[in-house]
Amino acid sequence: MDEEKSIKWRFKANEEVSRASAYTIKGVFYTLLKHLSDSGDDRPVISLGRGDPSASPCFRTTPVAEDAVVEALQSSDFNSCAPDFGILPARRSVAEYLSCDLPYKLSPDDVYLTVGAKQAIEIILPALVRPGANILLPKPGYPLYEAHAALSHLEVRHFDLLPEKGWEVDLDGLKALANDKTIAMVIVNPGNPCGNVFAYEHLEKVSETARELGILVIADEVYDHLAFGNTPFVPMREFAATVPVLTLGSISKRWNVPGWRLGWIVTCDPNGILQNSGIVDCIKHCLNVTSRPTTFVQGAIPQIFAKTTEDFFLNTLNLLREAAETCYDKLKDIPCITCPHKPEGSMFVMVKLNLSLLEGIEDDMEFCIKLVKEESVIILPGVALGLKNWLRITFAIELSSLEDGLARLKAFCSRHSKKH
Repeated sequence: MDEEKSIKWRFKANEEVSRASAYTIKGVFYTLLKHLSDSGDDRPVISLGRGDPSASPCFRTTPVAEDAVVEALQSSDFNSCAPDFGILPARRSVAEYLSCDLPYKLSPDDVYLTVGAKQAIEIILPALVRPGANILLPKPGYPLYEAHAALSHLEVRHFDLLPEKGWEVDLDGLKALANDKTIAMVIVNPGNPCGNVFAYEHLEKVSETARELGILVIADEVYDHLAFGNTPFVPMREFAATVPVLTLGSISKRWNVPGWRLGWIVTCDPNGILQNSGIVDCIKHCLNVTSRPTTFVQGAIPQIFAKTTEDFFLNTLNLLREAAETCYDKLKDIPCITCPHKPEGSMFVMVKLNLSLLEGIEDDMEFCIKLVKEESVIILPGVALGLKNWLRITFAIELSSLEDGLARLKAFCSRHSKKH
């Protein structure tokens, strides 16, 4: 024992990793889960805090996708290591899927398959870093970008999404943030966490602003086509002739299979700017030293894309539309919560918390902790997304569970109301 004390060990934990993990939704989610044991509540836990509808029977994936994976697995054609950028037929299918209605066509060489869209973020940010560089991220936004920017020593500057304008980008504010060290901006459409869908005209202005600033656009389109309101989904790659676009996507949300971990990075750049700047080669180099997505899921992609029917997609949209309308209507009956914009896409809505109407609750995190303890309902505090004293509510669950969760939320707010 004395000998151990005399040794000066030269290793210690990387504090930057610990700081970066504080940005993640999972970190906040598991913090809330720890308080469930304090509830003493026999009712089932209702999670309105994470965007994973696959646990709900109504959001089960199509049998086409399941059969395609089984067939690929049983064929024994996909037991070997995949190429660094993905199996060619899968890349070709993604290129064709994303080329619909474009004025130009993507090729398989534009597509790089990843272990879900999260790995796509892990690849892109280090590929862009240079000394002193900064990146423009939306507020509120998906916190994994902050986490990997911190690990990559990439400065983050936040531009606002404007709730009073349907969560449009504050383009004037964005311009004011940028300087000669700004390299890129991120846009999430359909929106996580806001549930918005950007109109064509607004995306056009975003592309023109990015061109003016000389920066590329990272288009996070994980929720592509999950638009069920009056605004149709328009991919950012439609404006790639104006500004180079890196599209991030996956099969996770549209097919309800987040556990399959199949995503992509796609270079949308008919003018060859990303190639000439070395960004494409740097993405390839990063992919050379990372894990590859599961081969038999890659092998199933051509069938999944070719054989999934529109009926499956329409059913998902109808489920989301009904759930979003129910969520929006029920929230209007809770005085301390304000919903500035009815959700039109993705699986979320952002609502403002009026703490002046509540007794004994200091902020959104305390609100969510007490809600877990008293009602066994999990909601994500806005502080995890860069917007303190707001809440993100997920509505992509069974409708009966959603209604139960919102009823418990209403009861909780009534119990803590200053008028109670």
